[in-house]
Amino acid sequence: MGAVTAQQLTKTYNGKTNALESVTFDVPEGGAFALLGGRDSGKSTLVRLLSGLLHPSRGTCSILQLDPFKQPEKVHRLCGVLLPSAKMYQTMTGQENLHFFGRAAGMRMDDLQTRSTELMKDLGIWEARGELVQTYSTSMRQRLSLARALLLRPRVLLLDEPDDGLDPEGTTAVFALLRGLRREEGVTLFVCTRQPRVAQRLCERFALLHSGRLTAMGSLSELSQAAGCVARARFHLALEDSLPGWQDKGRGYWEKEIQNPAQMPQLLREVIEAGHAVYEARLLRPSLEDAYVRLEEKEAGQ
Repeated sequence: MGAVTAQQLTKTYNGKTNALESVTFDVPEGGAFALLGGRDSGKSTLVRLLSGLLHPSRGTCSILQLDPFKQPEKVHRLCGVLLPSAKMYQTMTGQENLHFFGRAAGMRMDDLQTRSTELMKDLGIWEARGELVQTYSTSMRQRLSLARALLLRPRVLLLDEPDDGLDPEGTTAVFALLRGLRREEGVTLFVCTRQPRVAQRLCERFALLHSGRLTAMGSLSELSQAAGCVARARFHLALEDSLPGWQDKGRGYWEKEIQNPAQMPQLLREVIEAGHAVYEARLLRPSLEDAYVRLEEKEAGQ
């Protein structure tokens, strides 16, 4: 059963401007899917449609086969949402905020006490539970917002820029918690981000959103192939040494594109047999950022 789906989903403003145009995808339960796009690509509009905050102009979307606009209460019991626009009460403490929103959602106080404590500890903000939110750093506020989204133990998480404002400590805590939720509880992750590194750390399938249209979708391997990205061999030699036919990357590093990672052992043997001292040999596989940049360039050039 699809956990998050869209079929020809379109959102038009003022009757003529398409923020989203005929977007179609299907994320299975327990999956981790990232939607990559720059500013004004339509990512936030899509999350608002999936969470029932907006009504589609055309097409449909669903969360666990529920229509988020027609059945918002059922969807919100099963789905946690993290939006940059979601604000906490500044003159309440972090713990008071979680208790307020949990009670508003119908949680029992004993369950709420246990759950809020657990989440604040996991996210590294337990020590600040009694401090006013207005004194929190940006990273702490983002972690508190995620704790709020997780209060009801959702089966699906919609995350719009989950790393926004996080410091290194917060990033580590948030990513560890999200990966653990998927691994241990089968929570479905739907991540919207402009950062390929975030998408690659959390997800296994990806789609590219450009000006409201999906331009590519697939695994890292599939997107790399579509973008024409291949693996590269990188060797580190003495500064005075050189490798004819290889790219000089400076400081003794030389690179060469290879079609198959299995070529690495043979390449290394050839370089050593040619009399070169190899201080380091690395296989550089295409990253999601490599594929994303290349595909965006292709889209912009059309």
